[in-house]
Amino acid sequence: MKKFSFDLRHTSTKLIVASLLFASSSTPLLADTNEKVRWKVQTVFGTNLPGLGDPIALVAEQIKTASNGNIQFKVYEPGKIVPPFAITEAVKNKQIPAGLALLGYDQGKIPASALLSHVPFGMEPWEYSAWWYDGEGHKLAEDLYAKHNIHPVLCGIIGPETAGWFREEIKSIDDFKGLKIRFAGLGGQVLQKAGASVTTIPSGEIFPSLEKGAIDATEFSMPAIDQLLGFDKVAKNNYFPGWHQTFTANHLVINKDVWNELGASNKAMINMACTAGTLRALTRGEYLQGSIVNSFAEKGVNARKLDDSILATLKSYTDDVMREQSGKDTDFKRIYDSQQSFMEEYKSWKRLAYLPRDF
Repeated sequence: MKKFSFDLRHTSTKLIVASLLFASSSTPLLADTNEKVRWKVQTVFGTNLPGLGDPIALVAEQIKTASNGNIQFKVYEPGKIVPPFAITEAVKNKQIPAGLALLGYDQGKIPASALLSHVPFGMEPWEYSAWWYDGEGHKLAEDLYAKHNIHPVLCGIIGPETAGWFREEIKSIDDFKGLKIRFAGLGGQVLQKAGASVTTIPSGEIFPSLEKGAIDATEFSMPAIDQLLGFDKVAKNNYFPGWHQTFTANHLVINKDVWNELGASNKAMINMACTAGTLRALTRGEYLQGSIVNSFAEKGVNARKLDDSILATLKSYTDDVMREQSGKDTDFKRIYDSQQSFMEEYKSWKRLAYLPRDF
């Protein structure tokens, strides 16, 4: 085997050696080895909820192992430190360094935040992921939340929710008039245009409200999650498709000062862990739903589809809501226009590339 050696008398060799020494002394991987990250991370959803809540526990476990213990998240269940809807405010004020949040719950203070978590008649989860990672998504989100001293990292995504659990059948758009329903985000504004009485309450309060008749119907998530919360025991009509929430994205929100103090390798480790967590959330969510839907009949649950005429009216109301919100808030318009532009570009591929399920 031929041996390689450097002749330090040559200028080119001296430059190579000098550059190697400089690189090794300045590489972030070496600089970060003594940096310990110990974060309290409160999650917005319970870690018992598959795909929606449990990925952050997996992220915490994997990042601790991969970093050889340098990065450790202590995950707190909803409400253990701050109320579930107050996570980003707590992170902004350094009450906690980080949290797993549904950004749409910030809609009252940051209208455009709703577009980052779920959008009526919006993208499918892999579409949103493409827009986030390779399109404008992450930059637009970072710019939006930089104003609030927060750095957002996509850290979980699942597929469409159901259109809701109802005590009575929905046969026309008029059946929404006067209906007391738990609904979140922009979809709730759409249903208000249909005449519904909309409320947003945390997951733990939904079942007792439904059981006592304080609400007539509810949406929350996918069937595997909704059955854990007991909706199928009270409301026997589960409607599809989930027009109001075609994806649900969760984000690790980090105080921006805390994020900026991290070394480059620890930032990269957190980004990689959350990217893996995003994929695992999607696969877990998709894996579970078929068996749950197939068990509906034995539980007396009716899986129903909203009539196309109802969906067409809801889409018309959605367009109205989006125009109104875009007119009120420039950040909302910027992000919504970006999403719509990507969807328009993507649909030619989507239409041509994928087999219909008849084959």
